[in-house]
Amino acid sequence: MSANTPPEANGGAFSFLMKENIVAKPNFNRWLVPPASMAIHLCIGSVYAWSVFNPSLTRQLGVVTSAADDWSLSSVVWIFSVAIVCLGLAAAFGGKWLEKVGPRCVGVVAALLWGGGFLIGSVGILTHQLWLVYLGYGVFGGCGLGFGYVSPVSTLIRWFPDRRGMATGMAIMGFGGGAIIGAPLKQWLLDFYSKAPDYLGPESAVTLITEGGRRFAETATGKVEVVIANAAQAANLPAGGEAGVYSVGTGNTGAAATFMTLGIVYFCVMMIAAFQYRVPAQDWKPKGWTPPVAKSGMVSSSHVHIDQSMKTRQFWLLWIVLCFNVTAGIGVIGVAKTMINEIFSDLAIVTATFAGTYVLMISVFNMVGRFFWASTSDFIGRKNTYHCFFILGTALYLSIPYFTTIGGMPALIGFYAATMVIFTMYGGGFATIPAYLADMFGTLHVGGIHGRLLTAWSTAGVLGPFAITYLRDISKNNAIADLVAKIDPAVFAEKFGAPIEQLQNLVEAKTVTISKLLEIAPAGTLDPTSSLYNTTMYTMAGLLIIAFFANLMIRPVGEHHHVHNTHPKLAPGE
Repeated sequence: MSANTPPEANGGAFSFLMKENIVAKPNFNRWLVPPASMAIHLCIGSVYAWSVFNPSLTRQLGVVTSAADDWSLSSVVWIFSVAIVCLGLAAAFGGKWLEKVGPRCVGVVAALLWGGGFLIGSVGILTHQLWLVYLGYGVFGGCGLGFGYVSPVSTLIRWFPDRRGMATGMAIMGFGGGAIIGAPLKQWLLDFYSKAPDYLGPESAVTLITEGGRRFAETATGKVEVVIANAAQAANLPAGGEAGVYSVGTGNTGAAATFMTLGIVYFCVMMIAAFQYRVPAQDWKPKGWTPPVAKSGMVSSSHVHIDQSMKTRQFWLLWIVLCFNVTAGIGVIGVAKTMINEIFSDLAIVTATFAGTYVLMISVFNMVGRFFWASTSDFIGRKNTYHCFFILGTALYLSIPYFTTIGGMPALIGFYAATMVIFTMYGGGFATIPAYLADMFGTLHVGGIHGRLLTAWSTAGVLGPFAITYLRDISKNNAIADLVAKIDPAVFAEKFGAPIEQLQNLVEAKTVTISKLLEIAPAGTLDPTSSLYNTTMYTMAGLLIIAFFANLMIRPVGEHHHVHNTHPKLAPGE
């Protein structure tokens, strides 16, 4: 494009978004770019606070507790999984697209998809159409996550060639910290928009019948479907409540309005941030800095083309490393609020507010870990950093079942501390991987290679939540069967209005739960809830052991893969 050619000639009406039109002027302060990337990542990073929505979405009709037609936890958790899958797929495409159009264009598209996804999801919640929530938050929102995630990474690596680890830590730190703002904001909005259902009276004062596993109450206006809440459940209502019978469909969890509000806010913030992006001029480098000679064979001074990178052993070993490190943490993040409530339900300190704070602290440690571990990797190397993740992480996952067995405050403290350290390494894995890729494949196509590697995140987004919900459901069903075996059939029938033979229907309708069975179980019966996640923790530890050996096998990329070779040799094993 000549000096006299108008900007519109290159990119049309949207030329102001294109990379060639956002090149920084001489003496531009490179420290103005990280705040823009952090703003976008703080918005999309609120996905880590998804578990805040779980209680509301699983009680959308019953409000005080789940009704028969309410969505199950396993079906709601998969919304988070779909978003992560779409994140990885969009990043795989967006990484290469980013190299062509630049970070501003990609950031604008991310704002449209992420904000719009919330708005579509709000319609799905309002109409109780789960597929719309999947489409909006999961598919459109997930694609927005992917585009927003990759938008600053390669740009910051080029702005900070002198500190690659620190640069990627800055680029991705905001994503880990999104729930710091997102978790309390979501909880405040849910509380603000919520409305308690109609209270019909204590259980003993209401005529109840059971049909098809559901509970109904005989009222002056006819038969209405109801849920029965205990004191703890009723206390979680907006202004508190009494234990007893509540009418289904007469309250509001506030989830739909919360989705709509967040969609508008995130769109505005991300659009403003996207327009702050600038890219360095060709051959730009920090004043007074000269590229150092590689200190070790694990840091390459050459480059590998994006398409050629996928033909190397190193790419797929790093794919396994990232996938299993993410799998081990993402399932726990998806159900964090529910998990801590279930494991420590017997402790008075573990309230809804405490659980919400736990989700917030996950985000804090996730964010801190991204900057700390990525910066540390500049000194100890990327490979050694991942060795730390897998050795320490395995020990911590194995410790969690032990803490759940000892019970009380020591168990809570041990569990809290172990999971927080785990989440620093979970976040650190994300922040260190772009620098690891730059070391292995050079910086020429690192944005595109990083995007394709994030398909490992997509896979982990399925494996993690599937593992934790599937193993939890098995443990829950076994626990229910064990409790029922200890209960007098006559007492069971009196409590639930149906014989034990209808147990399956009663469980599916959420009439029978572990907490309700414990109310009629023989004295001294232990609550099995705290052990529901033990099998999951052992499984996650096993995944980290596999990832450790994959990381151990990584070696420098062979010279025949470098871009200076016109016809690279495609020998197996590299």
